[in-house]
Amino acid sequence: MTAHILPDVLCPGLRVVFCGTAASVVSAARGAYYAGPGNRFWSILAEIKLTPHQLKPDEFRLLPTFGIGLTDIAKTFSGADSELPADSFDVPRFANCIRAVRPRLVAFNGKRAAGAFLGIRRTADLAYGPYSPPNPDFPPVIVLPSTSGAASGSWRAEPWHELATLIRLA
Repeated sequence: MTAHILPDVLCPGLRVVFCGTAASVVSAARGAYYAGPGNRFWSILAEIKLTPHQLKPDEFRLLPTFGIGLTDIAKTFSGADSELPADSFDVPRFANCIRAVRPRLVAFNGKRAAGAFLGIRRTADLAYGPYSPPNPDFPPVIVLPSTSGAASGSWRAEPWHELATLIRLA
């Protein structure tokens, strides 16, 4: 079995688990989630008040104290979405991890990871926002604009604010 690029940050009782596609090259090198210089992940978490202040990427292990977990759909590969091999997505592993910890909500950080999980091949066919879970034993999901600097052309904060509202209502 190939080692994971970044460890899952998962435990029972989480309000939300964020799922990205794969660690970026910078994140893999630093051993920290969302470590690229243009990534908005940490700033948007603080902006929508899911964390009390803006954390640094190397503080990712603190997230469960705020009810937040992290994982990726491709755990053994790193790089840009366009560079990932077709067989890099491990949907069964992801689904089993989520079922084991049972968070209230799963938030996909970008359409590529969401599409892999939901079985939607063309990301253009995905809209941002909530989706019904594919199975009754799975929590609700929401698709969010990617925080990656590479995706800055499609960045919108509004779906992230919608997520914060859903978490507060759940």
